[in-house]
Amino acid sequence: MQEFFQTLGVSEQLFDYLIMPLLIFCARVGDVSINTLRIMFMMNGKKNIAPVLGFFEAFIWLLAIGQIFQNINNPLSYVAYAGGFGMGTYVGMYFEEKLALGRVLVRVITPQPLPDLIEYMKERDFRFTNVGGEGRFGKVNLLFTVMKRDSLTEFVAKVKSIDEKAFYTIESVKRVSEDDLNVMDDKPRFNMSFFSKPRT
Repeated sequence: MQEFFQTLGVSEQLFDYLIMPLLIFCARVGDVSINTLRIMFMMNGKKNIAPVLGFFEAFIWLLAIGQIFQNINNPLSYVAYAGGFGMGTYVGMYFEEKLALGRVLVRVITPQPLPDLIEYMKERDFRFTNVGGEGRFGKVNLLFTVMKRDSLTEFVAKVKSIDEKAFYTIESVKRVSEDDLNVMDDKPRFNMSFFSKPRT
């Protein structure tokens, strides 16, 4: 690689202390960000995409670590390697957030029922369970729902607009029993007691 840049008129010092660390940095950003996306696809059961990403992740990593060994006496190579790891983590998280793949389980706990939130969920055909419970300071209301991640931001904003002190938790869901839990069929194929509001 160094010979190639020398044919372009790049000096050896410029290559060792600028171009090579920059290439290592970019390679590390690439393989770490791909690793983050690969894990995300694995968690969502994407069996066709995750192995392909794993191949490119390993390939880019080998290129980066190979250049490290070829420039083992260059301290900037180590700085570029570590810096690329940190930046790659950030880039991977950014793309993971933008893609918003998969589904999440959301629990909303409030002292009182939230009829406005329930009506909001009915209008958008979310499946949910709304039950009563016992908390440290008395009776509480628990609402469970599974939704696609791209609907999460709007839903959380709605919860806060109705009750800014509402306590909620969010967990990733690897697999669900149906392809789309955000749509309530008029004629369900079987009893979905967990995702339907219990009758009083």
